Amino acid sequence: MQTFRFRKAFGAELEAEERTAFTLWAPSSEEVFLEIEGMPAQKMNSDGHGHFSLTIACGAGARYFFRVSGGQSVPDPASRSQPDGVLGPSVVINPESYHWQCPQWQGRPWNEAVIYELHAGLLGGYRGIVLQLDELAALGITVIELMPINSFGGSRNWGYDGVLPYAPAASYGSPDELKSLIDAAHARGLMVLLDVVYNHFGPEGNFLPVYAEDFFDHEKNSTWGTDIAFDKPAVANFFIENVLYWLMEYRFDGVRIDAASAISDHAWFGALRERVEATVEPGRYVHLILENENNDAGLLRDGFTAQWNDDGHNALHVLLTGEHEGYYKMFAKDPTQDLARVLAEGFVYQGQFNPYSGKNRGMASGDLSATKFILFLQNHDQTGNRALGERLLSLAKPEAVKAAYALLLLSPMIPMIFMGEEWGCLTPFYFFCDFHGELAEQVREGRRKEFSQFPAFQDEKNRKRIPDPNALETFEASLPERTARETENGKAWLALTQQLLALRREWIIPYLHDVQSAGVHVLGHGALCARWQLDNRKILTLFINLSEKQYEISEKYHLLYESSENRPAGLLPALSLVACVEDVP
Repeated sequence: MQTFRFRKAFGAELEAEERTAFTLWAPSSEEVFLEIEGMPAQKMNSDGHGHFSLTIACGAGARYFFRVSGGQSVPDPASRSQPDGVLGPSVVINPESYHWQCPQWQGRPWNEAVIYELHAGLLGGYRGIVLQLDELAALGITVIELMPINSFGGSRNWGYDGVLPYAPAASYGSPDELKSLIDAAHARGLMVLLDVVYNHFGPEGNFLPVYAEDFFDHEKNSTWGTDIAFDKPAVANFFIENVLYWLMEYRFDGVRIDAASAISDHAWFGALRERVEATVEPGRYVHLILENENNDAGLLRDGFTAQWNDDGHNALHVLLTGEHEGYYKMFAKDPTQDLARVLAEGFVYQGQFNPYSGKNRGMASGDLSATKFILFLQNHDQTGNRALGERLLSLAKPEAVKAAYALLLLSPMIPMIFMGEEWGCLTPFYFFCDFHGELAEQVREGRRKEFSQFPAFQDEKNRKRIPDPNALETFEASLPERTARETENGKAWLALTQQLLALRREWIIPYLHDVQSAGVHVLGHGALCARWQLDNRKILTLFINLSEKQYEISEKYHLLYESSENRPAGLLPALSLVACVEDVP
């Protein structure tokens, strides 16, 4: 059996059965002591530049803290395991104790990606996800993407409040159970991506300011607080190694970097890409995904695999729901033209003024392949950041959602669906966490204050309808209702998902290596015709109509799919989609 291990420059590294090397970067601390349970504290050696190290006789299972100046005992920021949470001791583990069943897995090329975003806690932890892999693979899903799993305060959290980026959250399972999940996915031909958060740390259990003030750039601030100093070599390497750790030791097939726009040192992205390319085994497919408010097409040209296309979601959401509050204001003026630009060029905002932020946003993206953009109708952000966590089918007409769903799964962009979407899930997805005391009150009131600008929640009574993020009931109410899969409506959505992904697998996926737009024509408000030239010299044509009108269309193509029943030839009914292919003349 084969094992994998990534040797970090930080934290605890097992060198022999009963010998472990410990390293901590603590530039704000004059001295550091290593505290191992059952042993006297030992002073660590300093190199005079903030690095403290010590190798001692202890093995896997040893529980430890670092004691820094001021007498504060802190967990290892590069801990591999925190079984008692972010305030408890770190634990030395042997990464090679897990024997991989699919060590030869090489991943899959990006054109084959059909992404399923999920929250590990809501699906029963790592073991619970394994139980659903067969049904996902049978539907046509090829990638599962885990919302962040790094250790956070409490037992439940979205994951974006994590503080120990190397330690998988114990509430989801053990490190070996996470590896077993990834192994099981690979055995079924599924890639596994991990959402990582490098722009901030959560409010509970972050002790870095106590002993490593240089980790932060106090002259810069973002929505999430004080910036992280990526221009410091030790800091940059801490996060680069975190990516390599997940890719090499846990065998993830890629990462999605959350809020990349908040990482102010642009050079870090190039350094990350170069280290990944130099480290990953030859022939293995590994994908670096961005979530980037800046619409930085340059990073996509420079080798990053793809970016979440929020512009595409926002234009579609406005067309489907008519909503125009918050950031949807950016797309309220002409959402049809915005959608046309998304399908033809990738981003809507390519450098023009953004009225929501008051700044210019984005750069030209029309030269990029459609596969550089990940399209979605729902995800954790766009659902859970709503005050009441409504799913799309609770906000728009089912026929319109069905047409947009077909666009999502049949366009050349890489599709992503959110857990439960495949069966038309109506269960809300709320924002939830597990803080206590004053912090819990701050989060609760901050959440309600956030929505006070919206007309529906300006009244205090209505704001109290917003669920308390800390309440266990809020988490439990977000559990996808799997019994709905067995209803007539649930079975119909599952059949639709399988049908559309089968068409994608046969007619689209093999021909996406260099797909280019062949033009988009607006038919009227909410209706357009989008065309792409595929690798096999065929033209994929999607007619979509999210309006209440019907339109005439020219049909001289091979029909792939139509969302409305008994459609008259040559017509595009209201709230419908027609998909065709034709040979290039």
